Amino acid sequence: MVDSKTVEQVTSWNKSVIIERSFPIWKRTFDILFSIFALIITSPFTILISLVILITDGRPVTFKQKRIGRDGECFDIIKFRSMCKNAEEVLQRDPKILKKYVENDYKLPEGEDPRVTKFGSFLRKSSLDELPQFMNVLKGDMSVVGPRPIVPVELEEYADKKSLFLSMKPGVTGVWQVSGRSNIAYPERAYLELSYLDKKSFLFDVIVIFKTIFKVLKRSGAY
Repeated sequence: MVDSKTVEQVTSWNKSVIIERSFPIWKRTFDILFSIFALIITSPFTILISLVILITDGRPVTFKQKRIGRDGECFDIIKFRSMCKNAEEVLQRDPKILKKYVENDYKLPEGEDPRVTKFGSFLRKSSLDELPQFMNVLKGDMSVVGPRPIVPVELEEYADKKSLFLSMKPGVTGVWQVSGRSNIAYPERAYLELSYLDKKSFLFDVIVIFKTIFKVLKRSGAY
C-alpha cells in the first residue's frame, strides 16, 4: 500500500517536471509579447535615433555583428550604430588599442575608444543602442532575459562550462547586466551568466527586467 508521504513526493516530482518542461513554451510566449510591446512603445525613440544617425554620420543606421547563440549557432545581433563606419579597421590598425581591448574583456574604457561617435557615446550610456535587439528576440535568436550575447572569441572564457553556456539563448538583459555590467570582468562575469540556469523562472525574469530598467535610468555600469 502506498502511503500519503510517497504520494506527496510523486505529486511534487510531477509538478516539477511539468514546470521544467513548460518553461521554454511560456518563456518564448513572453519573449514575443514583451518584444512587440517594447518595440511599439519605443518606436518614437527608434525613429528619432535613426534620423540623428542618418544626419550626423550617414548610413547604415544599424550595426550587425556575429554573436554566439544557443547550441553554438552564430547569429547577427542588431544594434543602433554607435561607432564609425570603419570601426573594425580602426581597432585592428592600432596594436596598443587592440591589446587593451582584449585585456579589458573585449571593451575599451569610456572616452578611450576611438571607434565610438559622439552620439554613439550617448546611445551607449543610455543603453538606447540596444533597442533593435528586440528584433533578434522576435526572430528567435535571443530571449528577453538570458546570458549576455558574446562574440565567438569570448567563448573560451567559459572553459569547461561552455556546454552549459551554449544551452541558453542569449538575452537582451540578464544577471550580468543587473550586477554591474561593464564593471564586472571575467571570470566573475562567466559565473554570473551561468548562475541563471539555477535561478531561471518567470518571477526571476520579471525581477531582472525591473532591475534592468532601474539600472538603465541610473546609467549604472554602461559603457
